[in-house]
Amino acid sequence: MKMRFFLVACLAMFCILEVCQGGNLRKQFYKKTCPQAEQIVRTKIQEHVSGRPDLPAKLIRMHFHDCFVRGCDGSVLLDSTATNTAEKDAIPNLSLAGFDFNKPMWEVLTGRRDGRVSISGETLANLPAPFFNFTQLKQSFASKGLTVHDLVVLSGAHAIGIGHCNLFSNRLFNFTGKGDQDPSLNPTYANFLKTKCQGLSDTTTTIEMDPNSSNTFDSDYYSILRQNKGLFQSDAALLTTKISRNIVNELVKQNKFCTEFGQSMTRMGAIEVLTGSAGEIRRKCSVVNS
Repeated sequence: MKMRFFLVACLAMFCILEVCQGGNLRKQFYKKTCPQAEQIVRTKIQEHVSGRPDLPAKLIRMHFHDCFVRGCDGSVLLDSTATNTAEKDAIPNLSLAGFDFNKPMWEVLTGRRDGRVSISGETLANLPAPFFNFTQLKQSFASKGLTVHDLVVLSGAHAIGIGHCNLFSNRLFNFTGKGDQDPSLNPTYANFLKTKCQGLSDTTTTIEMDPNSSNTFDSDYYSILRQNKGLFQSDAALLTTKISRNIVNELVKQNKFCTEFGQSMTRMGAIEVLTGSAGEIRRKCSVVNS
C-alpha cells in the first residue's frame, strides 16, 4: 500500500497568502479568491513526499503539536525572537520536522488565520506526553474538546514514523524505579527493543513505532497494540479501560479506521481556530507581520 498524502496537515500548517473574507471554517474557502490554492499545496506536498517517505508522519505530528497549543493557528511555525522563546524551541518540539516544507482521506475545512503568539512555556503544559496514563490522556484530550474516541483514533497516527529510545526506555530498564521492565509490554518485543536502545540515556537511537509497516498508514497499529507491542506508555494505556479497548478492537478494520481518523482529524483541526478578522495572514510563515 502506498503512503497516503496528508493534505490536512499541509493546509492547516502552511501559509497561503490570501485575504480572508470572514466567516468560519468551511469547504473550499479559497474557491473565489485563490481557486488553485488547495491543488498547489497538494502538488507541492506530493513532490516532497515522493523523495521523503518519512514526511507524512512528521507533518501529522507537527499539526497535532500546533493544535494542542493555542489551537490550530500555525503558532508552532513561528521562530523565536530576542525577547521570546517560541513553541518550536520547546523541548517536545525540538524533534519536529517538516517546517521547510496521495490520497486525501477527508475533505479539509479551510479558512484558518495565523496566530501572532507562540510561547515555549505553553508547550509542555498542553501536549500529552508519551508517559501519560489513560486518565491523563483523557483529561488532556477533553481540555481540547475531544473525546475518548478521538483519543484512540488519533493515536493511530503512530502507525507511521519513529520514536526516540529515551521516550520509552523506562519501560525497558526502570519502569518502577527498581531496574524492572513494564509487565504490560510484550516480553519478546521488549527483548528486541533492548538490543536497539542502549539505556535510559539513549537520546539518539530511533525505533519504528509500527514494527511491521512504519511507512504505511494503515490500521496495523491496533493489531500491534493488541499484541502488547505499543511503543509508548501512552499507547499501552489504551488497553487499560474497557471503553478504550473496545474502540481499539473496532479500529483493527482498515475501512473503519480510515473513516474515523478523517472525522477525528477534522475535529482536531477545528480546535480554537482563528477566523474572520482574528489573527492575521502571515507574509512569511515563521515571522509575524510587522
